[in-house]
Amino acid sequence: MEAAVEADPAGVRLRVAEIFHSLQGEGDASGWRTVFIRLTGCPLRCVWCDTEYAFHGGQWHSLADILAAVAPFAARHVCVTGGEPLAQKRCPILLRALCDRGYAVSLETSGALDVSQVDPRVVKVMDLKAPGSGECARNLWGNLEYLSPHDQVKIVLADRTDYDWARGVLEEHRLAERCTVLLSPVYGLLQPGTLADWILEDKLPVRFQVQLHKLLWGDVPGH
Repeated sequence: MEAAVEADPAGVRLRVAEIFHSLQGEGDASGWRTVFIRLTGCPLRCVWCDTEYAFHGGQWHSLADILAAVAPFAARHVCVTGGEPLAQKRCPILLRALCDRGYAVSLETSGALDVSQVDPRVVKVMDLKAPGSGECARNLWGNLEYLSPHDQVKIVLADRTDYDWARGVLEEHRLAERCTVLLSPVYGLLQPGTLADWILEDKLPVRFQVQLHKLLWGDVPGH
């Protein structure tokens, strides 16, 4: 039965927390109009998570309905996010369908679940978990082998301990040679200027970022 579902995209359904139109606030596509498809569910519980409302609930939608909801926004960029979107095993089917329709597709994933089945056209934004998240042990390091130069590794930092950890990971795994590395401060916890100073002092080959959407609208869901 499962093989039949996989072979017939018309039978695919996913549980969706929300679909909304906003500006991408992070990564290389920051500032672009983007349609966000937020899937329900996440096996992680990061202490600073800002999307706990996506852990449960949502509504089941067919693949066709999701694609139909995205189209009217006339945006080139589509971001599949969560929660942890790969917690739904049919997420790769959605990603492939979006790519087939010509969208510039990105996937925001924790890095705790296998990314080997993600369509290579998708920009993977892998959020490695620093110690301050409480979920550092969940990082699936084998995922790094599936990163392409167009992908991105994001590390959200709560304090100096997290920063020192990230600096060690950057060196040990030669992350900057694999793809773009983004360092971000936890919103409202680590001052952005402090993190910027650390990066400059250590001359790290990373891209500093803050969440554009939170600068514009604050910590409000749906932006």
